[in-house]
Amino acid sequence: QGIIWGIMALGVYITFRLLDVADLTVDGSFTTGGAVTVMLIIAGWPAWAALLAAVVAGLLAGLVTGLLHTKLGIPAILAGILTQFALYSINLRIMSMKANTPVNPDKYSLFLTLRSVPGAIWKGLLLAAVLIALLYWYFGTEQGSAIRATGANPSMSRAQGININAMKVLGLSLSNGMVALSGGLMAQYQGFADINMGRGAIVIGLAAVIIGEVIFGKIFTNFGLTLLAVSIGAIIYYIVLQIVLQLGLNTNDLKLITALIVAVFLAIPYWKSKMFRRKVQ
Repeated sequence: QGIIWGIMALGVYITFRLLDVADLTVDGSFTTGGAVTVMLIIAGWPAWAALLAAVVAGLLAGLVTGLLHTKLGIPAILAGILTQFALYSINLRIMSMKANTPVNPDKYSLFLTLRSVPGAIWKGLLLAAVLIALLYWYFGTEQGSAIRATGANPSMSRAQGININAMKVLGLSLSNGMVALSGGLMAQYQGFADINMGRGAIVIGLAAVIIGEVIFGKIFTNFGLTLLAVSIGAIIYYIVLQIVLQLGLNTNDLKLITALIVAVFLAIPYWKSKMFRRKVQ
C-alpha cells in the first residue's frame, strides 16, 4: 500500500511543491481512477488498458480544476473542492450508482492483487521507478521547466513569456492523472472500488511529501532523488502507521493517528530551525 500511495504522493508533489497550489481534487480523482479501472476490467478490458483509461479520467478531472481556477478566477483550493464535490456524483454514475463494486482476482486478470503481495510489491516498485524516471525526464524539458518556474516565481515566469495559466492547468492535469493511476492500482490491489476510497487521500499524500523531505531533504538534493524520497515517504508513513496500530490502538482512531503523524513531521523543520537559532544566539 505504501508503494501505491507513493505514486499518488508524486502527483501531490507536483501541485504542492512545484506549482505551490493546494489542490483538493485528489480525494475525488483517486476514487475516479479506482472506479474507472474496476468497471472497465469487469467490461472485459485488460488491466493495463483500464489503468491508462483511469489516467485519462484523472487528467480530465485536473483539467476541470485548472480551468475553474484560471478561466473563472476561482481560488485554486476552492476550485479543487468544487471538482472533488462534483466527482462524488460522477464516480457513483461510473459505478452504476453502487457505492462499492468488487473485482474478483479469480475471474479477472489484475495487474496486482492482495492475494500475491510479493508480486504486487515488485510490480509496484517497477512501475514507481519508471514513473520517477519519466517525471525526472519531463521536468527537465522546456515545458517541464516552465511548470517548475511558474510555481517558483509566477511574475518572473510571465515576464519571460511563459503562459502561467496554461502551465497551471497542465500541472494540475498531470498531478491528477498520477493520482487516478494510484487509485486504479489500489482498487485492483484491494479487489474493489469504493465511493469513499479517496477520502483523506490528500492528507496521506502530503504526509508522504513532508516525511520524504524531512528525512531525506539534506541527503537527496537532486530532483530525481527528491521524487524518490517522496515515494519512500509514503512507505515510511505506512510503516509508522502499522507500528502505532500494533501498539493496540483502536483502528477507529486511524484518522486521528494520521493527523498526529503528519503534524509531528510538519513540526520537525520548525523545531530544527528553532534549535539552530538558539545555538546561534
